[in-house]
Amino acid sequence: MPVISATPDLDNLTLTITAEFAAPVDRVWQVYADPRQLEQIWGPPTYPATFVDFDFAPGGQARYYMTSPEGEKFGGWWKFTAIDATTSFSFTDGFADGDLNPVDGMPVSTNVYEFSPTEAGTRAVYTSTYASAEDLQKVLEMGVVEGASMAINQIDALLAA
Repeated sequence: MPVISATPDLDNLTLTITAEFAAPVDRVWQVYADPRQLEQIWGPPTYPATFVDFDFAPGGQARYYMTSPEGEKFGGWWKFTAIDATTSFSFTDGFADGDLNPVDGMPVSTNVYEFSPTEAGTRAVYTSTYASAEDLQKVLEMGVVEGASMAINQIDALLAA
C-alpha cells in the first residue's frame, strides 16, 4: 500500500497524506501530468474520474467528474497555480455542479503535491490546506481520508502496467 500516513491537523487547517512508490519520480509525475492516466487513479476504485478539461500549466484549469456505481456524477475543478516539472505542483481544488462550475459554499482547498526520490523509488507528499477548521472537518466527515487513500493506493497497479 503506497499510503504510509494521513494526518489531518485542525489547528493548521491541513490534511497531509504521504505515500511511497517503487517507481522513479518522473514516472510518478507522468500519472499526474497526463489526464488519461490520472483518470485511472483519481477517485476511489468504484468512482472513476473523467477529466473533460486539463490545462496542466500555471493559470490552467481542470474540470472533472467522478461517476458512482449507481451512475451519479460528482464534479470537481482545479486551478493550477504553480508547476515545477517532476518535483511539485500546486492547485486550488473545489466542488463543481452538474455543469462543472464551482459550487458556492462548499470547501475549497489549496494543494501542494511534492515528489522526491528515495532509494526505493518516490515519496509523494500531498498537502491540502482549507480556509477554516469547519471546511476541513466537513471534508473529513465526507470521507476524504478514506477516498484519497483508496485513490492513491491504485497508483501501484498503474505504474506496474
